[in-house]
Amino acid sequence: QVRLAESGGGLVQPGGSLTLSCAASGIAYGIKTMGWYRQAPGAQRELVASITAGGSTNYADSVKGRFTISGDNAKNTADLQMNSLRPEDTAVYYCNTEITVGIHSVNVWGQGTQVTVSS
Repeated sequence: QVRLAESGGGLVQPGGSLTLSCAASGIAYGIKTMGWYRQAPGAQRELVASITAGGSTNYADSVKGRFTISGDNAKNTADLQMNSLRPEDTAVYYCNTEITVGIHSVNVWGQGTQVTVSS
């Protein structure tokens, strides 16, 4: 079975940096996309950043220039480097991967890791 392990969350001060890591295990088929989403209290879950197997990236407008997503196809991992963190970045961050299974695409979610930005 496919599982995603997330790590790197925690408490940081405004302006600080944090790196989130996601490792996928049990992948028997190719990963199409890996990404990070977040959900703040009272808000909808939103895409933060994603990266395709080909290296194409996509970012939410609110994090452009501050966050960087990177992936390692050989290791099935995706890291999210977060710089210049703001209190509004506080949320539970979830790793997601879209994999190909035959002609189908399947999305798998991690359990989430808390990021709190506060002084």
